[in-house]
Amino acid sequence: MTSLYVDRRGVTLKADGEALVFYENGERIGTVPLAPLSRVFMRGDVTLSSALLGKLGERGIGVVVLSGRKAVPTMLLGRPHNDAARRVAQYRLSLDGDFCLRFARAIVEAKLRAQATFLTERRDSEPHSRYLLTLSLRRLATSIAAVDEQGSLGSLRGLEGAGAAAYFEGFADLLPERLKFSGRNRRPPRDPVNAMLSLGYTLLHAEAVLALYGAGLDPFVGFYHALDFGRESLACDLVEPLRVEVDRHALMLFRSEKLRAEGFSTTESGCLLGKAGRARFYGEWEEVAARLRKLLAESVSDVASAIMQAAAVEAPCSPPIGDPAADAGVADEETGDGF
Repeated sequence: MTSLYVDRRGVTLKADGEALVFYENGERIGTVPLAPLSRVFMRGDVTLSSALLGKLGERGIGVVVLSGRKAVPTMLLGRPHNDAARRVAQYRLSLDGDFCLRFARAIVEAKLRAQATFLTERRDSEPHSRYLLTLSLRRLATSIAAVDEQGSLGSLRGLEGAGAAAYFEGFADLLPERLKFSGRNRRPPRDPVNAMLSLGYTLLHAEAVLALYGAGLDPFVGFYHALDFGRESLACDLVEPLRVEVDRHALMLFRSEKLRAEGFSTTESGCLLGKAGRARFYGEWEEVAARLRKLLAESVSDVASAIMQAAAVEAPCSPPIGDPAADAGVADEETGDGF
């Protein structure tokens, strides 16, 4: 399965049998078969016919609209998963402080370990960064060792923040100096690296939302990230350990000069990647996206099982609310930033 990225103004998309057809100024300019598609990402002034939307929904092909200069995603989804019992169990457990804390510890530890693994890989192949990466890894190790000692979500967030500071200090040393990356910033991103990370995190978050809907879970109700109006908190939970995959990809793009600082512009809206740069980015993104969808599918399946198992233990005398082994509803694949 693959994704289609449409980043062109004035294009109309229509359905023709089992194909998606592009029109510009009333003229047919291209065709893409629907069969291999899993996602359609659109940016710019793009028009879709209702017939096409219906076909995409029937096939479970998610549509993600990256609207505005900040690329905030809007999603159009097919029929949701049929097992509402999963969502009922999820809502109950979101009010269980002990479950939320155990879940949050697992998320934070997985994120810190993923960051440590990435920096360790780079330290072994980057002699000039070895000293600084070693210092970052020591600080990350301290944070990892302290995860199980944290007795509240607030203290876990503080620990995660300390780990992020150590990680990005090491990550900055891996980037070309001309990029002037000095740490993570957002809303808006103020430099090319942060603009690139924000775009990648946005796409990752969209994939997590689609995967959760496909598995019958509510992306808005998380266990580590608190309820917040308009925020898919469970998706935010799941992407934390996977952000490092976006970081890895961004490092590759800049060090190979597939993306260069000249391809970005800075305005009052922040640092933005130009159209030519976006075309190069999307051309490179699909390979990492396929890996992310697989990792997300595994994570969502694990979360669904954990929710159903915890719910069964919580209420052993209640009527069964679902089979944790029923993976049929778990997706086979698989904002601005800022989550």
